[in-house]
Amino acid sequence: MTYLLRHGEAEDGTGDDGARRLTEKGERQARDAGRALAALGIVIDACLASPKVRALETARLACEALGVEVEVTEALRGGAFDSLDLTAGRGDVLLVGHEPDVSREVGRLTGAKVAMKKGGIAVVDGSTLVALLRPKEIKRIAG
Repeated sequence: MTYLLRHGEAEDGTGDDGARRLTEKGERQARDAGRALAALGIVIDACLASPKVRALETARLACEALGVEVEVTEALRGGAFDSLDLTAGRGDVLLVGHEPDVSREVGRLTGAKVAMKKGGIAVVDGSTLVALLRPKEIKRIAG
């Protein structure tokens, strides 16, 4: 199973886009994502994240509840990526990245047209979109 998480809400960019940090709301969204996955009994074997600060912070905060170390990969920095290649042989993987890349990858895998919300999660099994969770739903699951 592949879990695709769009980074949480980030501060407005005025300079280096890669250095933008999460807002307080973004931090809550990231923690909620991890708690929701844990509450659903999901075991993540690996987490790969974009090196951009907002995505890396999202991954680290989400993975606190999942007990997984975050690995940084340039493949998620921005632009198209191949989740099948990134997750091969790793078991159930959480990928943390950016828009529109995450939505495009969900579409490429499943044929579904989605628009991922900040802090939203898509769950993909092979070519099937199993779930698309918005931050409001994630917050309710996280408790």
